[in-house]
Amino acid sequence: MKRTLLLVLLLLAGAVSAAETRYVTDQLKITMRSGESNRHRIIKMLPSGTPVTVLESNRETGYSKIQLANGKTGYVLTRQLQKEPVARDRLAAMEKRIRELEASPNELSKRLATLSREHEELQRKHAELQREKDRIQNELDTLKRTAANAVQIAQERKKLRKQVATMSRQLADQEQEIRELKNSTTQRWFLIGGGVLFGGILLGLILPHLRVRKRKDSWGSL
Repeated sequence: MKRTLLLVLLLLAGAVSAAETRYVTDQLKITMRSGESNRHRIIKMLPSGTPVTVLESNRETGYSKIQLANGKTGYVLTRQLQKEPVARDRLAAMEKRIRELEASPNELSKRLATLSREHEELQRKHAELQREKDRIQNELDTLKRTAANAVQIAQERKKLRKQVATMSRQLADQEQEIRELKNSTTQRWFLIGGGVLFGGILLGLILPHLRVRKRKDSWGSL
């Protein structure tokens, strides 16, 4: 029982957990198996340079559990993995970088020209936006002045309406006074006319008597 427990502990101690990226060696292909021995079933043949993620390594068996980019897991010999990409891939990457560096001056010139054009375009748009901002600000100032004038005009209109109402009342009062004055004048002339008419009638009645009396007096003197 103790020997079995000790063997289990040794196996667990030999299984080192390390989730890191490794690469298949320069061999053409290696086998990925379902277990930690060459007796287990082959799941896939991995070409040289294939990137894999090492989930754990077992020093006792010499196998590492790996995971492919598609999520599939299996076991490969640890010695068939290396920390850097294979020489072929490194060489291809270096050649690509050299080509990029050789083309850099021209690319940089083109990029600089593109950036210059973009900068000029941005400056032009900025100037247009500034002009539009100034135009809108002028319209806003005009609207503010118009609004202030409208308030002043409304106040003056209200004041004029009050004055017109007052003058209308005064005119109505004056018209009423004129009507009353006309009525009074008419009545006065009517009374004067009536008095004149009455006086004429009275004189017409009195004068004949006066003439007759004068005649009688004149006859008596004879």
